[in-house]
Amino acid sequence: MNLAHIIVTIVAALWVGFSAYSLLAKAAFVVEPLQHYGVPQSWWVPLGLLKAAGALGLLVGLMVPWIGVAAAIGIILYFSGAVITVLRARSYATVAYPVLYLVPTAAALILGALA
Repeated sequence: MNLAHIIVTIVAALWVGFSAYSLLAKAAFVVEPLQHYGVPQSWWVPLGLLKAAGALGLLVGLMVPWIGVAAAIGIILYFSGAVITVLRARSYATVAYPVLYLVPTAAALILGALA
């Protein structure tokens, strides 16, 4: 494990954790787009908990690598689904937002594989 992997993983976990917190706290900048995309409100808490679990999994993965790999893959799949949801809603101006969470997680996964 190298320093770049540790730093990128911690940053990705904090970033995804912020996303989870924002969703669970029902921050307006998260809730309004979700309503526009047609995501049912009954899904918000489970989706927020999935993000929180992924963020925690990334951090645990620094000690137990297979958990970090599983968490990273889960987060990548989650935010890939978010990209698809945004594109299906034809909200092309906001498609970059889920990508901003996907990229650091993918970088952490790649750096972990290279370490």
